[in-house]
Amino acid sequence: MKPMDLASHPDSAAYGHLQARSPLVRRLLARNPSPFTFTGTGTFVVGHGQVAVIDPGPDDPAHVRALIAALAGETVSHIVITHTHMDHSPAAPALKAATGAAIVGCAPLVLADDGPRADAGFDASYAPDRVLADGESVAGPGWTLTAVATPGHTSNHLCFALEQERALFTGDHVMGWSTTVVAPPDGDMAAYMASLEKLLARDDAIYHPTHGEPVTEPQRFVKHLLAHRRQRETQVLRAIGEGLVTIPQMVSAMYAQVDKRLHPAAGRSVLAHLIDLERRGRVARSGEAWMTTGES
Repeated sequence: MKPMDLASHPDSAAYGHLQARSPLVRRLLARNPSPFTFTGTGTFVVGHGQVAVIDPGPDDPAHVRALIAALAGETVSHIVITHTHMDHSPAAPALKAATGAAIVGCAPLVLADDGPRADAGFDASYAPDRVLADGESVAGPGWTLTAVATPGHTSNHLCFALEQERALFTGDHVMGWSTTVVAPPDGDMAAYMASLEKLLARDDAIYHPTHGEPVTEPQRFVKHLLAHRRQRETQVLRAIGEGLVTIPQMVSAMYAQVDKRLHPAAGRSVLAHLIDLERRGRVARSGEAWMTTGES
């Protein structure tokens, strides 16, 4: 999670324009920049003529109009959803109404979320025509998208592999600008780590995250993310050993160089680490305080 002047980023000139990322992949950026969405939600178009749209974005009529205008003369056959946070799926009904495309992808999931992220609520309007299980595919002329189950950021999160380009659309599981928020109660650190290990075993040549730039060395990047999370776990245990036993105390020490506006979200990731450590018998809680158990 990195604060920056989003207005100065090159993407600020990309809103409303469908830009090519590869022979089969184009992206249209939604105008919803924030400390959690970076420059906005990247809506991807796969194929030409008959296309799939991945993560149509927030409930923003201007974004939907721009997408429909950019695809004039083409047919949208599938609207593909990685997960149902409010910056990813709410535009799906409007796009379906305009195109007749089927909504496919992750399972519905609606939970109350009292976290600090304005975009972290779940989309109650999401109604897929088909839920894709791990390994299931949809296809069109010259393209195939295969679901890769990657729970952790949310329990219903899917990535999608574009077989023809050895590309993976990673949603929020791997982002191109920041680490991923793993926020209980639905976010699960153990599941997130296992999903990263799952990606590490793949041979993808490039990742297309919904937020941020493409990841061109996927395996190296995933190894970095795994090492970062293990480092955070070590920091949590060290903080407890130093007497910092509440989450706000831990966040103040561990995220001292991070924009304080992001500290509440960082606290959710710290909680996810603590829950994982608790399940493994490494820590225990008493009220708001946490303590180590001596197990390793």
